[in-house]
Amino acid sequence: MDYLNELAAQLGVSLWLLVVIFIWSAVWKLMALWKSARKEHLVWFIVLALFNSVGILEILYIYIFSEKPCCKLSKKQSTTKNKKLEKKSRKKRK
Repeated sequence: MDYLNELAAQLGVSLWLLVVIFIWSAVWKLMALWKSARKEHLVWFIVLALFNSVGILEILYIYIFSEKPCCKLSKKQSTTKNKKLEKKSRKKRK
């Protein structure tokens, strides 16, 4: 606890503000990592995991970049999945 108090004092902020910033950043990071993993955006997952931007990069990913097609690999994978689903639905119809 003394370490955190010392860190807060060196930064010139209160300990509570430091805790709030940490929680804010952690929540956004977890949400962005979850979304990038679900969409199979490996590059974004790595970038989000490595860089700390107090939630800014994570918010941009969630609301802007995750809605756009990320890379050719994920497009290929999604078309492959669509083809597999089409084959399954054709088999069920027969």
